[in-house]
Amino acid sequence: MHEMSIAMAVVGQVEEAAGAAGATAVTTVRVQVGELAGVVPDALAFCFELACAGTVLEGAELIAEIVVARARCGSCTTEWPVGMPPELCCPGCGSAADVDLLSGRELQIAAVHWEDGTAPDTSTREPIPEEA
Repeated sequence: MHEMSIAMAVVGQVEEAAGAAGATAVTTVRVQVGELAGVVPDALAFCFELACAGTVLEGAELIAEIVVARARCGSCTTEWPVGMPPELCCPGCGSAADVDLLSGRELQIAAVHWEDGTAPDTSTREPIPEEA
C-alpha cells in the first residue's frame, strides 16, 4: 500500500516545518489529491493516523480535497472533466492527438494548521524599588 509511504512523507514534511516554527501540536493537514493520482483517500487517512503516532501531529485531522481531472483539446479548445476511468478523447471534435491534462494528478500539501509554542506572558513583574 503506497498510501503509507505517502502518509509518512507528509508527516515528515509537516513535522519538519512545525518544528522550525516552534509548533507544539498540529491540528489539521489539508492535502489535494488528484482524481488520477492513484491514491485512495480513505486508505491515506488510515495510514496518516498511524504515521502521526508519537509525533507532533498525533491526533491531527487529515482533510483530503479531491481535484477533478480536467483536459483541454489543443485542436478545438474544448475543456471537459475526464472522469474515471479517464476519457481522453475530445467530446467536441473526437481528437485524442492534441489533448492536455490540466488537472487531476495533484498530490500536495495545501495547508497546515498548528498551535505555536509561544504562550502569552502571564507573569507579573515586581516594581523596581526606589533607592533611598
